[in-house]
Amino acid sequence: MWHIYQFPLCPFSRKLRLLMSEKGIAYELRTAWPWKDGELLFQMNPAGRTPVIRDESRDNLTLSDSRAICEYFEETVDRQPLISGTAQQRAEQRRLIAMFDENFFDDVGAPLLQEKMIKRLMGNAPVAGALRDAMKFGHDYLDYLDYLIDHRPWLAGPTMTLADLTAAAHISVADYLGGLDWSSHEQAKGWYMVIKSRPSFGPLLKERMDVIQPPSHYSDVDV
Repeated sequence: MWHIYQFPLCPFSRKLRLLMSEKGIAYELRTAWPWKDGELLFQMNPAGRTPVIRDESRDNLTLSDSRAICEYFEETVDRQPLISGTAQQRAEQRRLIAMFDENFFDDVGAPLLQEKMIKRLMGNAPVAGALRDAMKFGHDYLDYLDYLIDHRPWLAGPTMTLADLTAAAHISVADYLGGLDWSSHEQAKGWYMVIKSRPSFGPLLKERMDVIQPPSHYSDVDV
């Protein structure tokens, strides 16, 4: 069985877990904190990041980098294709995956994780300006999701793809950390409610970090 080395609020690990659940691939979780378990992670992944995935029954086959792992399962598991359609549609899916893995994480996810979680774990105070900037960027990205959903059934086209799962994974972490204001984003909110209602998302919504609790709406699939 696959073992995923991750921590509860790692958006890249959440993306991988969603893909594996949608494809019906069994896995078990192993907790690894990049800022504390660096030696363990560096042994498996030279980048020292989560997620890392390992299967002892396959001669300890070990894979790292969420995009590489997701592509691996897309190529090896036929069930529920999540990068699909025409070449143009697949290019659009990969564009949105990269936007959330890179831009959204740098602008929103990473600052929120640093200021609201990691600094608390380390006993340091957050920087208010960094939080304000992250929340402003979060508003801008939700605006863009509103635009996409105005023109498409799903973010990248007519069907749910890995672009939707990737965006939802990153948004779920920002939402847990109280970094998103949904009040003027009905289209994005409606799309996210549909994703939240999928069985694959349920385990993510149940997880909690001792150092910080999510807002009351976080695990409510009707909000």
